[in-house]
Amino acid sequence: MERRLFRRALKPLGFPEGAPGREKRLMNRSRAMLCALAAAALLAACQSAYYKAMETFGQHKRDILISRVSKARDSQQEAKEQFQTALERFRSVVAFDGGALEEKYETLNAEYKRSEARANEVHQRVKDVENVAEALFDEWERELGEYENRELKAKSEAKLRETRTHYEQLIGAMRRAEAKIDPVLRPLRDQVLYIKHNLNAQAIASLQAELRGIEGDVDSLVREMEAAIAEADAFIQAMNQ
Repeated sequence: MERRLFRRALKPLGFPEGAPGREKRLMNRSRAMLCALAAAALLAACQSAYYKAMETFGQHKRDILISRVSKARDSQQEAKEQFQTALERFRSVVAFDGGALEEKYETLNAEYKRSEARANEVHQRVKDVENVAEALFDEWERELGEYENRELKAKSEAKLRETRTHYEQLIGAMRRAEAKIDPVLRPLRDQVLYIKHNLNAQAIASLQAELRGIEGDVDSLVREMEAAIAEADAFIQAMNQ
C-alpha cells in the first residue's frame, strides 16, 4: 500500500515506474529526511518550552547564555588541564626504564579515557552555547519590530550588533580550540592501542619519535583553549555591564 502511494506521488514528478530499486532508495531517503525533520522540529519545540519555563523562574535567554558560556569556559579549562596531564603520562611511558609496563599502560589508558570524556563535554558545551545564542538573537531581532520609540529601538539595535560581534569572536575562538582536540586524541589513542599490544621495552622506546608530534599538538591545543577562555571571560564581562 505504502509503495503504491509512493509511486503515485513520484509519477507527476517525472520518475519512471518499474524501477523497484530506485523506488526503494527514494523511499528510504524520504523516510530519513522525514525523521531528521521531525527530530529537528521536536528539538526546537523542546528548547522553546525549556526557555519559556526558565523565564517563569526569572531566568531569561541572556542569563542562560551567560551561564552556558561560563560552563563552556570551565569545561575547556578542565580539558586543557586533562590533556596536559595525559601528555605527562605519555612522557613517563616513553621514558620507561624498568618496572611494570602493564601498570604504565593502565595509567595512560585511564588518562586517555578521561581526556576523551573531557573532549565530549567541550563539544556539548559549545553546542549548548550556540543553541541559546541563536534563540536569543532571533528573539532580539523579532522584538525590535515591537518598538514605537525610535531612539530606544536604535539603542537596542546597536546593542544587538555589539553583542553579536562579541559572540562571534567568542564562538570562533571556542570552535578553533575545539578543532584542535581530535588531532590530539587520535594519535594519543593510537599510542595507547600500540602499547596495549606491545608491552615490551623495545616497543616503548620506538614511541620516542611520536612524542614530539604529540607535544606540539597539545601545545597548540592549550594555546587555543587559553584564547577561548580569555574570550569567554571578556564576553561574560561585557554581558554583565
